[in-house]
Amino acid sequence: MTYPPPPDQSGQGGFQYDPYGNQPGSQPPSPQGGGYSPQPQQPGYPPQPQPGYQAQQPAYGPPQMPPAYGAPMMQQPKNGLGVAGMVTGIIGIVLFWCGIVGIVLAILAVVFGGVGIARANRGEATNKGMATAGVVLGVITLALDIVYWIWWGSVWGAAMTSSMY
Repeated sequence: MTYPPPPDQSGQGGFQYDPYGNQPGSQPPSPQGGGYSPQPQQPGYPPQPQPGYQAQQPAYGPPQMPPAYGAPMMQQPKNGLGVAGMVTGIIGIVLFWCGIVGIVLAILAVVFGGVGIARANRGEATNKGMATAGVVLGVITLALDIVYWIWWGSVWGAAMTSSMY
């Protein structure tokens, strides 16, 4: 295992160590020719293994850092009914005028969203916001359906009443 060299203390901001040995501040080539010259021992670093000897590998990797205190653990959202409630609520709002389709979608949005909220409150689901959005959209869709059908009934009734006389 090799360790990086310590930073240059000369104030120039660079390193004096060059692994290729051809820049200023590096050691001159060995007079014996060929090979690398041994590096002097640097304070604070373990001794380097001698050439020809194999360094022992540590039995375990470096210690793992635990997550910071209070750091949130990332979890994938797992609230399929909450998502289904929100999606059926969105589709219900778009199709509220389509008769029974809008009413059915609104009821499904409220039911799926309600079950999703209950699961989120028990800790079994992670995205309570989508489930809440499903309930809200379902209630809005039901209200739009009721207002639409009351209006349609009054228009139809007025048309029938005026055509009779």
